[in-house]
Amino acid sequence: MGLPAPIDQRHVADLQRPFGSSRSLPAAAYRSAELFAWEQAELFGGGWVCVGRTEDLVARGQVRGIDHGAESLLLARGGDGTVGAFSNVCRHRGHTLVEVGPPRDARLIRCPYHSWSYRLDGSLRSAPSMTQTVDFDPADWPLASIAAGDWLGWLFVDLSGRAAPLPETFGNLAVLLAPYEPERLVRVASHGYDIAANWKLVVENYHECYHCTTIHPELCTVSPPDSGRDLAPTGLWCGGVMQLKDHAVTMSLTGASEGRTFRRLDADRARTVLYVGLWPNLLISAHPDYVMTHRIVPVGPERTFIECDWLFAAESLQRPGFDPAYAVDFWDITNGEDRNACEHVQRGAANRGFAPGPLSPWESTLYQFHSMLARAYRGQPVVPPALPASTRLEDIGR
Repeated sequence: MGLPAPIDQRHVADLQRPFGSSRSLPAAAYRSAELFAWEQAELFGGGWVCVGRTEDLVARGQVRGIDHGAESLLLARGGDGTVGAFSNVCRHRGHTLVEVGPPRDARLIRCPYHSWSYRLDGSLRSAPSMTQTVDFDPADWPLASIAAGDWLGWLFVDLSGRAAPLPETFGNLAVLLAPYEPERLVRVASHGYDIAANWKLVVENYHECYHCTTIHPELCTVSPPDSGRDLAPTGLWCGGVMQLKDHAVTMSLTGASEGRTFRRLDADRARTVLYVGLWPNLLISAHPDYVMTHRIVPVGPERTFIECDWLFAAESLQRPGFDPAYAVDFWDITNGEDRNACEHVQRGAANRGFAPGPLSPWESTLYQFHSMLARAYRGQPVVPPALPASTRLEDIGR
């Protein structure tokens, strides 16, 4: 059990009403500094959080410093390929060990203050003058370890050290993603977006296409906005699939592809796009020929950074003249439209007329996200979301 969130629990109860009578979040959920601090500690510090693609973060024989909320983490990858995550401070006097930035080659980790040095597995190698001191045992002073794990090519960390193993955490999502073989995909393009909006607005916007006919004309040209079907999760995720129109083979401005269809997709999956959100911060959009992800990094109550990656299989990269722009340009336009909408809602939350509203029948996936969020806000363990009885379901076994 965690700590209940500093938010009016009557609003939390409104999130958990049956679908059709539930309400959306109150303004404080998007603006409160106190609630944001609680979310950083309890949501982003209390379980698995994605920090990026494993291969892009750190290669064998490399170290890297990364920011993770209010924490600084040190990633290190030894010759055996295992990635270790550690608190980025020396065990002597707490000096930062590795500056946050790009990865760098290293045979050891050396503190720039008093020259204590550590192996890439976090064990203390040397401490000048200390190792000759009576009763000083280097084995007692390794770097503070942080739980880390690779799941389908993405690296996750758990500051609490209490989360269930990654396969158990995400349940049947691994089966759903298996035909796309995400662990063998290569990041070909990456864009960063700064959004003047709370991180939950980004997630909420992603989980519904009720807005698509209004603000996404490009998307509606290649995918019917009313074609969404939810999937039944057994892990901490929610999402569904949408169909492609007859003329389209993927999501691009023309519906055409310059890549190759993933080699293990069946005929049905080759006509759909999969949209799933992993709790709490990774959104995966799997197309027939590429996978796009949004990794959400909350910066403040009213500011979010999004790292958007486009991943392709080797078969696409080997095509003569291959250019990922057909996928990147389409989603860069769409992401801009979504950013504008989220920022307008954020500004709306500052007005006295802002109040929690009802969800439409097209927002059943959003309701599932709210159900996980509500349990966390109550201080309860987050569990796989229950689907509303009226949800239009897609068979996950297809």
